[in-house]
Amino acid sequence: MNKEEMLKKYNDWKFRCSAYEMALSIIGIDKLTVAPPDGSAYRDERTAYLAGELFSIRTDPEIAEILKVLKNDETIDPDIRKEAELNFKSVSDILCIPKEEYVAFRHLSDQAYDAWYEAKTKSDYSIFEPYLKKIIEARKKMYGYRDSALPLYDRMLDDYEPGMTAEKYDEFFGKLKERLVPLIRKVTAAEQVDESFAFRSYPTGLQKAWTEKQLLPYLGFTKNWGYQNETEHPFTSWTCQNDCRTTTKYLENNVMSSIFSTIHETGHAWYEHNISPKYDGSILSSGVSSGMHESQSRFCENYLGRSLPFWEANYESLQKQFPEQLGDVTVEQFVNACNASEPSFVRTEADELTYPLHILIRYEIEKGLFSGEISVEGLDQTWNEMYKKFLGVDVPNAAKGILQDVHWSSGDFGYFPTYALGSAFGAQFYRQMRKEMDVDEALRSGNYLACISWLKEHIHQYGCRYNADEIMRMATGEPFDPEYYIEYLEEKYTKLYHLD
Repeated sequence: MNKEEMLKKYNDWKFRCSAYEMALSIIGIDKLTVAPPDGSAYRDERTAYLAGELFSIRTDPEIAEILKVLKNDETIDPDIRKEAELNFKSVSDILCIPKEEYVAFRHLSDQAYDAWYEAKTKSDYSIFEPYLKKIIEARKKMYGYRDSALPLYDRMLDDYEPGMTAEKYDEFFGKLKERLVPLIRKVTAAEQVDESFAFRSYPTGLQKAWTEKQLLPYLGFTKNWGYQNETEHPFTSWTCQNDCRTTTKYLENNVMSSIFSTIHETGHAWYEHNISPKYDGSILSSGVSSGMHESQSRFCENYLGRSLPFWEANYESLQKQFPEQLGDVTVEQFVNACNASEPSFVRTEADELTYPLHILIRYEIEKGLFSGEISVEGLDQTWNEMYKKFLGVDVPNAAKGILQDVHWSSGDFGYFPTYALGSAFGAQFYRQMRKEMDVDEALRSGNYLACISWLKEHIHQYGCRYNADEIMRMATGEPFDPEYYIEYLEEKYTKLYHLD
């Protein structure tokens, strides 16, 4: 087979894979948003079948051989070589798994989601526990097929953030604990910021109307390429550059929850939308890593969305939408409330300062689950004990405790640490952005897209053409340094709580 024939076979294979991936993505979005729950058994079985068909296409032995040749052929386009390199690794990781086990796991993960949803609704961990146990055992077995010298949990971490290991995360979280835990104690002991008005009654219909009329247009999230829906646990999904789907959740007694989940999820969407269109339909058309993806969502949510200039452009319209609730609240008071810090139960609603400890708890639990030091049985109690230890709070129920996150139902072990890593990436990007442009003026004047354009130029457009370290060096001129993140939090909360 000559080079032209190989490239044609490769491009045909990419198209077939992307067609199945698109179908499965849309089915998945539908399941988590509007699909009737009573139809889940029928849908889940057929979704698993489609996943199996994609598995067969992806693991075609002839394609594996073609990828092996292309990734080492220095005479072809560097983008194609990079694609082939990443595809070869991806195919190699699943080629060793028996198809029937792969399909069974996909079916199991759909069932586990249904069990998680019911368990969370009823705040009953015992409903989800047997499924979590099955998911963990299935993950162990599937990773066991790989030819890797890495410890089991390191293999999982590497899937979400290539090159990261438990040893590196231990060092990262160690630095955060050393500096942030004392700061959290000082903040907790200081005079607290008034945020009581944020928990008044805000009818969800009015929240949604404001989001659609004011917030989404300000964020530049338009219907020609993006769509927002509602779900139990907000997420973002996409099929291509110009089809990005986000979700949020409206809570009547927490007006900030939907606002910041919307800003967060559109940050993910902007990353995908801004990737060079030449990569559409290829493995390069996604974020370089989970940490880099989370850096973009948390950048938009926190570094931009919780700032005073952001709300100088948006608060008046929110105040008009809720005059009884916010009529006596100034924009400065509102922004202070957006940034108030208090140890809490729920990760997605946590403030910036305590957020890394929410991630640390999940990271320590995952390590224990796969080392055998922590058991699935009674894991809800283990969870509660760790929240008491690290955050000093008494978890009231399983819905606000171990069942709050959806990730484990699909076996996404190793993902959680990337939230904290992404937050730290974001601090370094933010520092560089402020050197190169007037961020405050852009936000204040309604030019949020100027910030997005900076992110596109330095990060988004490349997709996963370069690795995370290369992107960081290209964007900031330096390797990743978590010190910027720690200094950002220390400066912000020392000022907000008058700790000097």
